[in-house]
Amino acid sequence: MSTDLTVRLGSLTLPNPVMNASGTAGHGTELGAYLDLSALGAFVVKSLSAEPWPGNPAPRVHETPAGMINSVGLQGPGVAAWLRDDLPALRRAGVRRVVVSIWGRSVADYAAAARLLADAPEEVVAVEVNLSCPNLDGGRHLFAHDPALAAEVIEAVAVAGRPRWAKLSPNTDRLVEVAGAVAAAGAEAVTLVNTLLGMSIDVERRAPRLGGGGGGLSGPAMHPVAVRAVYDCHAAHPALPIIGVGGVGTATDAIELLLAGAAAVQVGTATFADPRAPLRVLEGMARWCSERHLRTISELTGAAHGR
Repeated sequence: MSTDLTVRLGSLTLPNPVMNASGTAGHGTELGAYLDLSALGAFVVKSLSAEPWPGNPAPRVHETPAGMINSVGLQGPGVAAWLRDDLPALRRAGVRRVVVSIWGRSVADYAAAARLLADAPEEVVAVEVNLSCPNLDGGRHLFAHDPALAAEVIEAVAVAGRPRWAKLSPNTDRLVEVAGAVAAAGAEAVTLVNTLLGMSIDVERRAPRLGGGGGGLSGPAMHPVAVRAVYDCHAAHPALPIIGVGGVGTATDAIELLLAGAAAVQVGTATFADPRAPLRVLEGMARWCSERHLRTISELTGAAHGR
């Protein structure tokens, strides 16, 4: 029995629930030599700001016992350059569903990035709003830690004219509250979760290993955190579509996030060890569902809640 893998995220329907995670597959076809990018439910672009941004000083990535810590610093060419140079290559590769991640340090920054996407080709099907950035409008904390500011950003990026997904941070006890606020502000889905704050120190140099000091922890070590975040948000907001991300390296990891409440998943850090990881996860999920004679994969969403 073949399982229907189609999933719905607000107004958007995807042919399957597996995407790459923003920041781990580049801005264009970097992973195209290893997998058919068009086979993913959607391709998620590394976060872009309105203007080019150089990112943090090297070194930027360090391996941890169960994942990695990075301080890339959101390096990118800017939205206009991406539209000119990278999107055409994705279109030539057959990618028809592109999700553009955007970031900013102020509400105006986010709006400027979103405005540049207003006339993007139809392949740009959604905007993922990376809210885990330092806020310069109201203080040094992250937008994703403040329900009111997070909602203000989501409202401001409506100028993109596309479905908005809010990518939220696990580094706050207000996650469920923030998820509700961005949904009320117009977000059609939330992406849970971004990296955990972390640091690694070189004991011989007696200094941080990353050029930017601290960084974001990702990979298998944070998977239980992502599962809990998805579970809690689905319990509080059962009608809000969730994209689960965090330590997904196997089909079992992905299925676990669906059972917790996710409608779709993203595969990130696993691609550093195996660039084919997103397709391997997708193939494994399809096989798992078929073996259990599931009619649709969407029936798994939230099943662990026992409703």
